[in-house]
Amino acid sequence: MKSHLRDLLARALEKAAKGGELKMTDLPPLLLEPPKQKEFGDLSTNVALICAKQQKKSPRAIAEAILKNLEDRDGILARAEIAGPGFLNFSFSAKFYYDCLRQIEAGKELDLDLGRGEKVQVEFASANPTGPLHVGHGRVAVIGDVLARLLEAAGFAVEREYYVNDTGRQIEQLGLSVYLRYRELYGEKIEFPAEGYPGDYVREVAAEVRRRWGEKFLKEKRETATEFLSRFGGEILLEAIRVDLAQFGITFDSFVSERELREQKEVEQTIELLRSRGLLYREEGAEWFRATAYGDDKDRTVVKSDGDLTYFASDMAYHRNKFERGFKRLVNVWGADHHGYVNRIKAAIKALGYDPEGLQVVLVQMVHLTRGGEPVRMGKRLGEFVTLREVVEEVGRDAARFFFLMRKADSHLDFDLELAKKESSENPVFYVQYAHARIASIFEQACQSGMEGEVSRLRDARLERLEQAEEMELIKRVVQFSEVVEESVKELEPHRLAFYLLELAGEFHRYYNRFRVISDDRELTRARLLLVRNVQKIIRKGLELLGVEAPLRMAARAEPTPGSI
Repeated sequence: MKSHLRDLLARALEKAAKGGELKMTDLPPLLLEPPKQKEFGDLSTNVALICAKQQKKSPRAIAEAILKNLEDRDGILARAEIAGPGFLNFSFSAKFYYDCLRQIEAGKELDLDLGRGEKVQVEFASANPTGPLHVGHGRVAVIGDVLARLLEAAGFAVEREYYVNDTGRQIEQLGLSVYLRYRELYGEKIEFPAEGYPGDYVREVAAEVRRRWGEKFLKEKRETATEFLSRFGGEILLEAIRVDLAQFGITFDSFVSERELREQKEVEQTIELLRSRGLLYREEGAEWFRATAYGDDKDRTVVKSDGDLTYFASDMAYHRNKFERGFKRLVNVWGADHHGYVNRIKAAIKALGYDPEGLQVVLVQMVHLTRGGEPVRMGKRLGEFVTLREVVEEVGRDAARFFFLMRKADSHLDFDLELAKKESSENPVFYVQYAHARIASIFEQACQSGMEGEVSRLRDARLERLEQAEEMELIKRVVQFSEVVEESVKELEPHRLAFYLLELAGEFHRYYNRFRVISDDRELTRARLLLVRNVQKIIRKGLELLGVEAPLRMAARAEPTPGSI
């Protein structure tokens, strides 16, 4: 709808410029949004208000010039009018919507090529391999995974990557924690450090060490044993993370190890490159990057006074590595606690000679788990937080994925475990899935009624028979799918698709509860069957992009009603 209207407006401006009514030919960036009240039309634009200052005319005069030169040769508009100080409101014709529905029926429900094959790397879910994934990691993982799916659907060549922070202080503490629990298994009384990892999973790793190597590490020097167990513990926990993510419907094309970047001297080479450009300086025994010269609020340490490298030094090398692999566009999905890190990394990218605008960062806020409205504070395995695995085992993969997308990424999310398990219209994912299953039951009923012939000839249905206002609203919602995906990609906001599916499901349930799809009027039945088949197609495609199943059968304890969601 928006692309059609932009074309009409662009041609109207060009014609108005040729006639001397306006002095512009290019369409400026403009808002095309549905009016707040449906009676004002399908889309409204502020183009006349945007152009008023430049054109030195009133917005209303500009709006009148645009309408005068608007040539709707294909008859896609039913109404175009000026409202208020100069807003333009447009209503699309029934013919336009019927044509769009036929295109969707013909398989053009998502005809996007925004990416044109451009390579994009999406890095997400990159948790330290020092423990199981918690629910916050799960939200980051789903948002990253769905963004990758949306980018692929829009024509980008996407690579999914997991960055493994497998070196540094946290990994050392993991190794020490495993070592102490290992000695504990042999009856030794230990004093566990406050900064160690106390979870039961550390005891499980220690038990695996004992099973494989017996008493070997009792005889090793503590430093030697700890160094080995840091690496072993990290590998064990990373494999557990892979399994948890795979069960959550998430896989990666590549894993990049921070330890390997250091071992391959990529971090040292990056530091030397900055040093050769005069972008590092020494102060108080440490080496600093002149980040303020590239927009950061302060300079950053890359080599500590004891000679150790900082995490930031590794991160600079890692992003250099990404650009060197040929990616011009990077999408990083990080927890909101990385907010201050964005300018730091962009400063490093610019200093290294790459375009900092090539990096886009999506920040994901925390998840608050509740059960019937009451906070859930403790997990079974860790005692500190609830793991992603616990949540998925309790509510299922589909509900967990959908619920993580129920708010914008930078908004806090309240996740109610009891609501996610309900098989009723109160549960958003159930509400959407049930719409898909309900349409499947309609076609099953049609076939049982001896209408296989009509079902096989739906493309010949007379869509003009779809005259009810509710039918037109349902068609309008179906037609919006491609634009919703496009906007989700452009804004990197996957929650838009979840919201859209809820709205589409709501439109369908309201329609179903008011009208019979199958009736004695065979012509009307064919038209309605074609309509609901394409509603089902869009729901299925949308759920697929969210990584959620689209079931053909569901048992509803409380069927969806018009005002359920």
